[in-house]
Amino acid sequence: MTLLTFRFAPSPNGELHLGHAYSALLNQQMAAQAGGRLLLRIEDIDITRCTPEFEAGVLRDLEWLGLRWERPVRRQSEHFAEYREVLDRLISEELVYPAFMSRGEIRAFIAESGGRDWPRDPDGVPLYPPLDKALSARERKRRIAENMPFAWRLDVEAAIARVAAGLSWMEFTNERMAATRAIKAQPQAWGDVIVARRDIPTSYHLAVVVDDALQGVSHVVRGQDLSSATGVQRLLQELLGLPQPRYFHHRLILGPDGRKLSKSLKDIGLAALREAGMSPQGIRQLSGL
Repeated sequence: MTLLTFRFAPSPNGELHLGHAYSALLNQQMAAQAGGRLLLRIEDIDITRCTPEFEAGVLRDLEWLGLRWERPVRRQSEHFAEYREVLDRLISEELVYPAFMSRGEIRAFIAESGGRDWPRDPDGVPLYPPLDKALSARERKRRIAENMPFAWRLDVEAAIARVAAGLSWMEFTNERMAATRAIKAQPQAWGDVIVARRDIPTSYHLAVVVDDALQGVSHVVRGQDLSSATGVQRLLQELLGLPQPRYFHHRLILGPDGRKLSKSLKDIGLAALREAGMSPQGIRQLSGL
C-alpha cells in the first residue's frame, strides 16, 4: 500500500511568519490523520535572495514548532540538471520560446496598445505581449548568440491545444479530506508564463511539478493565494505526463489590516514571537489549529 505523501515547501528568502506556521502544521496534521508521510522541500531556485542564513532560520523555526519530516531534505538549487532536462524537452517540442522584452519595453508596448485595457493575470500583472512568439527561428538564434537577456516562456495556446480538453484538478473541500470537487483549470488566465531563465533553467511552476512527481507527493496543501496558479501547474503536468496530486488550498492568516502576511513586507516572524515568549502551543492557538 502506497502511503499518502504531503510536503511543506518554504523559500528561504526571509523569516517564516504565522502564515507559514499554519501551513506547515496543517500539513503535518493532515499527514498524521491520513497515516501518511511529511516531506520538507527547500525551494531556493532564487539563488540571489535565498541564503544559507535564512534556511538555517527556517529549519530552526520548524523544529521549534515541533514539525517532523522525513530526511533527506530536497533543495531545489541542487537539482538544476534535472530541471534542465525537462526544459530541453519543452524546447524540443516547441512549447516554449525565448522572450526578450525587458520590463520597460513591456510597459511601453502596453501603453501604446491599450494601457489600462490590456489583459492582466490573476495577480494583476499585465500579460506578456505576443511579439517574441512571432520571431523567426533565425532571429531568435541571432539574439541568443548576441547574449541578449531572455526568459523561456510557455506558449500557453500551443500547450492547451496539445492536452486533452477539460483540464481540471481535484480539490479537497476541507482539511479532513472528507470530499473533493473538480476545479476547472484556466492556465490561459496567466498568459505565457515564465518557465525558466537563461541562467536558471527553471521557475517556480516548472520546479514544483517536477519535484512533486519525483518525490511522489500525493497531496498538496498550501494557501488560497496559490489556487489559481494550480491551473498552470496542471497544464505542465499534462504536457510532461506527470501524475496529478490532490489539492487543498487553505485559508490565509491575515494581518490586522486585512491583508495576507508577507515576508517581503517584514511581518512579524516566528523568531521574534519566540523571543517575545510565545510558545509553540501559542502559535497553534493564534493560527486557529
